[in-house]
Amino acid sequence: MSNTKIAPFGSWKSPIISDDIVSNAIGLGDIVVDGKDLYWLEKRPSDKGRNVIVKLTPNGEVVDVNPSPFNVRTRVHEYGGGAFTVANGVIYFSNFVDGAVYKQTSLESIQCLTQPSSRKYANFCFDAVRNSLICVCEDSKDGTKEPENSLVSIDINSGDVSVLVSGNDFYSSPTLSKDGSYLAYFCWNHPNMPWDTTELWIASLNSDGSIAEKICVSESIQESICQPQWGDDGSLYFSSDRTGWWNLYRRDFKGNIEPLFPLNAEFGYPHWVFGESIYGFSSPESLICTYTKNGCWYLASLNTKKKLLKPIKTPYTRIAYLQVRENEVFFIGGSPNKPSAVVKLDLKTEQFTELKTSNTLDIDEKYISIPEAIAFETTNGKTAYAWYYPPTNGDFQPPEGELPPLLVKSHGGPTAATSATLSLKIQYWTSRGFAFCDVNYGGSTGYGREYRQRLYQNWGVVDVEDCINAAQFLVKQGKVDGERLAITGGSAGGYTTLAALTFHDTFKAGASYYGVSDLEALVQDTHKFESRYLDSLVGLYPDEKEVYQARSPINFTEKLSCPVIFLQGLEDKVVPPNQAEKMVEVLKGKGLPVAYITFPNEQHGFRMAENIKKAIESEFYFYSRIFGYSVVDDIEPVEIINM
Repeated sequence: MSNTKIAPFGSWKSPIISDDIVSNAIGLGDIVVDGKDLYWLEKRPSDKGRNVIVKLTPNGEVVDVNPSPFNVRTRVHEYGGGAFTVANGVIYFSNFVDGAVYKQTSLESIQCLTQPSSRKYANFCFDAVRNSLICVCEDSKDGTKEPENSLVSIDINSGDVSVLVSGNDFYSSPTLSKDGSYLAYFCWNHPNMPWDTTELWIASLNSDGSIAEKICVSESIQESICQPQWGDDGSLYFSSDRTGWWNLYRRDFKGNIEPLFPLNAEFGYPHWVFGESIYGFSSPESLICTYTKNGCWYLASLNTKKKLLKPIKTPYTRIAYLQVRENEVFFIGGSPNKPSAVVKLDLKTEQFTELKTSNTLDIDEKYISIPEAIAFETTNGKTAYAWYYPPTNGDFQPPEGELPPLLVKSHGGPTAATSATLSLKIQYWTSRGFAFCDVNYGGSTGYGREYRQRLYQNWGVVDVEDCINAAQFLVKQGKVDGERLAITGGSAGGYTTLAALTFHDTFKAGASYYGVSDLEALVQDTHKFESRYLDSLVGLYPDEKEVYQARSPINFTEKLSCPVIFLQGLEDKVVPPNQAEKMVEVLKGKGLPVAYITFPNEQHGFRMAENIKKAIESEFYFYSRIFGYSVVDDIEPVEIINM
């Protein structure tokens, strides 16, 4: 006889509480291999969101490298990444508070290399020939103009900074040939984003490290480059989407460029942050790579001489920050029933070992919702994609005939993608009786350039229609309650949320996390990296001013007729708080239920444990008042105006 209890969806008692999401959780990224030592970066919400370098020694000892209050993070391009490197046991990192670069030889010996200034640094490459660091520099010395970006060299003894290359709007991925004679990098200019058009350059270096001459070696004006890297034979490897898919290529020392293994899959990524990696060499004629197809990531070995790709069987569906050391492969891996972890693969034994997991919480599988990949018809007969998570809790079942409420998630970016890696934030909802749909709408990466560009000139249209059609697809299948549909999203996903709630009536409630409500305000008040992003997503401004106005929810609040909760960091420079505040004031005046939750010490995205906890609990409580289910957890009530 079953021991399950009967209770309405949304009111199920779950062992996955908000404290578990933050107190036992860390973010993982930026893997660096230095000799026999391995390093990675941990983002710790319980330590005020501080980023800490962790070292794994050959004898298995795991130690924190940078003591408090050092926070290894950079704000180059605002999104940062690539905030540290290690060479011969010496650590070089960017400190978030002052933007300076530090040199660390031990826990007690930390030297400030570059004095705090208007400069910020990222994406470090060690030059052993000249004892220097080559990196990306962003200088905002004149606050009235856009910051100036360049590639610079930092002397590791004196801290002197020399500009190597400048003149382009953005730079990334400096990498030196084995003998230090050549430098490769890519760059791009307004109005392009790095997933639109980039230029791949090779520069020969003088003995002092200055540029002797440089040539552009990319071939197309419609080509996005990722991860240039030198091979032992002097060839330059890189990923390019010149065929419509990010595939791997090789340029030999004579200048000939050839594909290594053409495939309708993505051996690449949208360049939001520095430091990501999708391949590395295990021998002069073999590399280990990862690629994504239909929303899942795969691991493979590629023989660069025979041009043969051999899949490596793996339990992981999300693979990132891949690094290779002879017969060992390291990456951040996750799967539908396992949280992200730092993983080691022994190529000889084909054994996977998890060195550090992002969450230590041991959850019974009866509370874990396993996602189903769904493809559904959307506008104009096209197909869009999503991950559907059914409500799952082995202790409960719903009253007969009841269908669950559905929470549709619109990811940020919008040039990004969601994956099927275990997320306790999603399981928080499904274990309480919500269905959850994580949408890879048109414009998402992982499905080729054509799918990615489906959003061009159509932001606020295609993404919204795909989220709506995902919800309606699940309603038609009889899986969810069509009268209890909600939509949630952060940043660009917050804009999709607000546009869906304003211009359509499918969803009955929504949550906007630091979301855009006024496209005109966004295009006039944002940072350099994204200052021309809307040229492709919406249109040229002010030429297309009417389009900006027509797609801005703030201008059509009379059409909004359902409750919304706003969650906003007050130090957000990407989407400033006034975007949310204007919307809240209008909703107050209309008499619609609205909640506004602010976080004084947060920027774009929440990093502190107490704020992450408060945000998810506030959203859950908000829906309980709207959809009428009971909250069985001890959650602090949210002030809902007009209710």
